[in-house]
Amino acid sequence: MQSRKAIEQRLGYAFSKPELLDEALTHKSFANENRLPYHNERLEFLGDAVLNLAVSEYLMTICPHSTEGDLSRLRAAVVSEPTLASVARSIDLGGFILLGRGEEQTGGRDKDSLLADCLEAVIAAVYMDAGHEAVKGLIERLFAEEIKKTCKAGGLRDYKTRLQEICQERLKSLPEYRVVAETGPDHHKHFEVEILINGNKLGRGSGRSKKSAEQQAAMEALKILAVRGQ
Repeated sequence: MQSRKAIEQRLGYAFSKPELLDEALTHKSFANENRLPYHNERLEFLGDAVLNLAVSEYLMTICPHSTEGDLSRLRAAVVSEPTLASVARSIDLGGFILLGRGEEQTGGRDKDSLLADCLEAVIAAVYMDAGHEAVKGLIERLFAEEIKKTCKAGGLRDYKTRLQEICQERLKSLPEYRVVAETGPDHHKHFEVEILINGNKLGRGSGRSKKSAEQQAAMEALKILAVRGQ
């Protein structure tokens, strides 16, 4: 794992309680293998709430004339798993995560779900270390470009809606979403979903909820349709 100082430089934030950052970067698989009394799932739970609040505030400021529905759609796009994973990759967060051997061997450092979870844990760690204003500044720095792109697109990162529109208009059919795998404990489920269009498999996605897995699958299906010219 790369040094703590290196990730602090990428975050633009230095921890006064470095143990919070250590916890945020520790995956459950590593904790289990090394018998550590902590891992990042509790911080991830808090980080999800902190991120939603900070993004809501930011959107309220930069989109003063948007309706509640518009803001909800934009926020959902910004805090989606693919977006979180993209932001995590922009700071090479995967290179700093402590992983167990199994997760390491199966490419855990580049899994969208793992990267998204870890980023939320880091956000919570900053919040616990220095409070709302500090984490608000961090989120604005990390997510500014994603938020601008999402606002410019009018929230079209709702891939399911876009896919449904295309299927109705061009294929005269509706996509069918099917859960093909469900793993993990009740408080930390992970879903695998595939899309069928006219009986043909056209996309597959994974996520911490059925909704996020469906969005990822829809995004993949849209790419395939674009390549086919449909």
